[in-house]
Parts: sequence; structure tokens; C-alpha cells
Amino acid sequence: MAVMTFAGAALKNFFSKPVTTKYPAEPAEYKERTRGHIEISIDDCIGCGMCTRCCPCGTLSIDKIKGTWTINRFDCIACGFCVEKCPKKCLTMVAGYQTPDGEKETVTYTKSPEVLEAEAKQREEMAKKAAEAKKAAEAKKAAEAAKAAEEKKD
Repeated sequence: MAVMTFAGAALKNFFSKPVTTKYPAEPAEYKERTRGHIEISIDDCIGCGMCTRCCPCGTLSIDKIKGTWTINRFDCIACGFCVEKCPKKCLTMVAGYQTPDGEKETVTYTKSPEVLEAEAKQREEMAKKAAEAKKAAEAKKAAEAAKAAEEKKD
């Protein structure tokens, strides 16, 4: 009798639409809230490090001078904290997953040479302004000390 109950389910499934998808032939459709993987628009990144500080797994690292942003995809749990905390919103959570790999490796993104050059010039200008401000403060302090000494003599 068990064969007859199975035959009914088999006939039903034979004439109904398949539940699974033909994944390689058709792209997978991800649900709205699916966590995929983190992507970055590296040229928009200011290198503040907010993403690295809020990452619970410590998978992110930034080198502001070299203009690199590195993620260890094997350790990333795709929680999205880095995406939420990024002040420039250059990090995004992309639906879908990375292609599987047999080895644990990190992915490093590097800024374009034009952006790196512009940032280096900006750092030089800021250093010059800071040096000028420091000299001005020292000169002002010396002038005040000289004035105080002159008033003391009188």
C-alpha cells in the first residue's frame, strides 16, 4: 500500500513545475535582504578607518599613505557594520556571493594614481599651513614675551 501513496506524490511532482532553478543557465535571484559581499568605490574612500574600527572580525585594513583597502573575505561575516559606519558611503553590500576559492586569500583595492597624487599634494599643503601657523604662534609668543620684558624694565 505504501507504493500507492508514493505513486500519487510522484505523479503530482511529475506534472508540476520544478521547485529548483537551473542555476548555471539562469542567474540566481537573491531575496531583498540577502547579505552578499562588501564592495568598495576605492577612489571615494578618505581612509578614515571607521570601517576597520567597527568590524567585529577585524577583516578590514587600510593604508592611508599607499591608498589601499584590504578585506579578508574568508573571515568576513557580512554583517554590514562597515557599510553603515562609512561616512562617505563608498562601501556597499552587493547581493550575491563571491566565487568560491580553495585558498584563504585577501583582496586589496588600490586608489588610482591621479587620486593618490591629489591626496599627496593636499597633505603637503596642509603640512605647510600647519608649519606656518606654528611659526606665527611662536613669533606671537616671542613678541608677547619681549613686550612683557620691556614693561618689566619700565
